[in-house]
Amino acid sequence: MLKKEKAARVDMPQQSADIRRSNFDEVALGYTHEQATLEASRCIQCKAPRCMGGCPVNINIPAFIHLIAEGKTTEAAEKIFETNLLPSICGRVCPQETQCEELCILGKKGDPIAIGRLERFAADAYRAQVKSCRIDDGSGCVKPATGKKAAVIGSGPAGLTAAADLAKMGHTVTIFESLHAPGGVLTYGIPAFRLPKDIVAAEIDDVLSLGVEMKTDYVIGRIKTLNEIADEYDAVFLGTGAGLPNFMGIEGENLNGVYSANEFLTRVNLMKAYQKDADTMIRRGRNVVVVGGGNVAMDAARSALRLGASEVTIVYRRGDAELPARREEIENAKQEGIEFCLLANPQKIIGEYGDGTPQNRRFDVKAVECIKMELGEPDASGRRSPIPINGSEFIIDADVVIMAIGTSPNPLIFIDAAGIEQTKKGTIAVNNDLQTTRENVFAGGDIVTGAATVISAMGAGKKAAKAMNDYMMKN
Repeated sequence: MLKKEKAARVDMPQQSADIRRSNFDEVALGYTHEQATLEASRCIQCKAPRCMGGCPVNINIPAFIHLIAEGKTTEAAEKIFETNLLPSICGRVCPQETQCEELCILGKKGDPIAIGRLERFAADAYRAQVKSCRIDDGSGCVKPATGKKAAVIGSGPAGLTAAADLAKMGHTVTIFESLHAPGGVLTYGIPAFRLPKDIVAAEIDDVLSLGVEMKTDYVIGRIKTLNEIADEYDAVFLGTGAGLPNFMGIEGENLNGVYSANEFLTRVNLMKAYQKDADTMIRRGRNVVVVGGGNVAMDAARSALRLGASEVTIVYRRGDAELPARREEIENAKQEGIEFCLLANPQKIIGEYGDGTPQNRRFDVKAVECIKMELGEPDASGRRSPIPINGSEFIIDADVVIMAIGTSPNPLIFIDAAGIEQTKKGTIAVNNDLQTTRENVFAGGDIVTGAATVISAMGAGKKAAKAMNDYMMKN
């Protein structure tokens, strides 16, 4: 046991930074069978495992890791599938370091078990061999039909998870997705170098294999209202996320070359603007400034670099220790040459007329004026408030600016949605069972919490599915 505690964590192979900064291929290459077995063998199989308490989707972590250590990869994947049909996604983008791995007892004396990387390994290996995940093969994966109909609005992580669990409970499930491709933020928001889109498509297919119907290009609030859907179905899950970008309200945000991170990443990820033959328009800046410090800011900055920018600068109003992005993504960005301008905040965006000709009198981005900040007393979130330092203004040259400072729920969903109470922040008010103020409508994920993580949205989807099942079976 002592040897296991002292064993070093097995590093995951990656593309080298000088190569990956020029392509959209996945950065992390995944464990080999030998590496996964070695890492899994470090687990001391605690009698009272704390790691499971940090998993929002209730994976039996010790069990699947033990199976990997024994060389039983297929069985390990099937153990994961019992509670999670999106393990290849989770293993890549979930912040395990602040959830299950943070609670790993080995982390007290050294490195915790690489739970996320092992989850990814098991799921990827299973798919490579079996081609798909667990579907109903007569083993009881899907319960007998209940005759109840459930609608799921939004096909992001919360919606997909709720739909899968509801289908396995025997309900007829229909997902309504506003875009032409399913997946929500998994498809339009997270770049392929972090989350390959064939992985997303494959795991969505696994959900659909349970009998779930997917209706794309279906905008609730335009084609039908939320209340109309709620009248047609026994229960509704609202998992539309928070897709409305926030802006700072500073001078120059309307200039050509200023993007919200949502638009920029959607053009890159969903509309394939990085491909040479793509028809999607996108401005490939030479000097790109990204405002914000979360995972979305890292994704935007690293995407801009791969589109050919000479210099990409992240401007964040707090310090390195306060950056909200995953540390792994911060370090990857630094390795790739992204500049970090910390304790600074934009004051205005400066523009100029194109090349001055009558045919090109667009007012384009030229630079960003910033001001230096210092940290004061903690604010309502518990973090120290950034305070401007008078007279410390400075200029950063820029021809593209990307705003990555958060999102809010899309107001379209609330058109003719009488009876659905909202909070002051525009999110949806729910009770402990994620039930809204309309009895048969439930909600979870970013539309309730504001922008958060993929795994927290999935956890909300599972919780809502259970509550919806209880509601439908009583009515």
